[in-house]
Amino acid sequence: MKDLESLSATQAIKALSRREIKATDLLLSCLDRIGQRESVVKAWTSLGKESALAKAKELDKGAFKGILHGLPIGVKDLYDTYDLPTSYGSPIYANHYPAADAVSIALIRQAGGIILGKTVTTELASFKSGPTTNPHLSNHTPGGSSSGSAAAVADFMAPLATGSQTAGSIIRPASYCGVVGFKPSLGKISTAGVKSLSTSLDTLGCFGRTIEDVGLGVAAMSGDHRFTKVEALHNKPRVAICKTSDWPLAQQETVTAMAVARHAAELISKTTVSDLKLPHSCDGITQVQTRIMLSEMSRSFAFERTHYPKKLSLILSKQLSDGAAISYEQYAKDLLFADEAKASIMELFQDEVDLLIAPSALGEAPNIKDGTGDPVFGRGWTLLGLPCININVGSGPNGLPVGVQLIAGPGKDHFLLSAARAFVLALPDPTLRDQA
Repeated sequence: MKDLESLSATQAIKALSRREIKATDLLLSCLDRIGQRESVVKAWTSLGKESALAKAKELDKGAFKGILHGLPIGVKDLYDTYDLPTSYGSPIYANHYPAADAVSIALIRQAGGIILGKTVTTELASFKSGPTTNPHLSNHTPGGSSSGSAAAVADFMAPLATGSQTAGSIIRPASYCGVVGFKPSLGKISTAGVKSLSTSLDTLGCFGRTIEDVGLGVAAMSGDHRFTKVEALHNKPRVAICKTSDWPLAQQETVTAMAVARHAAELISKTTVSDLKLPHSCDGITQVQTRIMLSEMSRSFAFERTHYPKKLSLILSKQLSDGAAISYEQYAKDLLFADEAKASIMELFQDEVDLLIAPSALGEAPNIKDGTGDPVFGRGWTLLGLPCININVGSGPNGLPVGVQLIAGPGKDHFLLSAARAFVLALPDPTLRDQA
């Protein structure tokens, strides 16, 4: 079997389980791809070649170990790994080796996954860019903060990689790089051992090339192995388009992508799909998410701000100053707002809709000199803690991918994967259906 690095995670696991391919050969194919492309894409902060090869050889000799048996995994450099340096994208933590793996990484290893290396994150998962470029066009950003993970999967360096989202850090880079990005419900995956920005918002997830891939990744990271199988969608879901109050910011390619998405949604719902406005209790949700995130960041990074102020970028320093200026009284009000908004959203999903479709990003990936892109279309959904998945549906003026995100009700992660697969299979472009 040739070009093993181009196999999706699901395809690779099937071949590995049947002993049609070796874990060693798959790993070497990924390493070869990294050798060819890393000087351009710059997706990795470190590679564990020797330990990964040793693990692959061990798995090739033994019994089938688990749901990720022999699969090379890229790990966002926000997750602790005991055997690879974890710098959190900051010079403060250069050559830092944690004593233990993050919970989700320990579960990945337990499931037979091979940690290939650490992927680039922006500085402490905020807005200061790392060196990673968009694999489709190197003078454009891959997005942030999960820059390296999205780029590595898109460029066939790894079939699966972990990410995290506090505003839009899974969905946006997935859209920019043209891969599937899955942010499950808040709390589905333990955040223990992952550098925290905002305890109310931080959510872990992953990137893959298909919906089944990200289901497999979250199954391993969470321990909920029901995600390994994406069930067929048997019922006609109630689907609506939700452009949100930030819709005027959408670029033409996103407007077009949403039109394509509406058509696919009408095929799976077998009825006209209309626009839906969020309840009034969600008015201002983008601003509330921003304040909560900044306020919690100012406390999460109190140590770094106190002891290493000169090692923080100007961008992050300003964010922390802005967060510290938010009164605790305002922060408490914002948390109450979030609780009320979540209650109204739960009612909305119970009474009116099963699936929402919204933009993933303003448009295609901007030029790399302009930063990692605006996360505005992810902020509200992250605050609400809802499961979201990015699907590639088109391209922009530079030929770069443009996605939309599908959003389900609280805890409806399994349904979301089923609906996403049906949605993908309804897309007009047959090449896009490969995301199923």
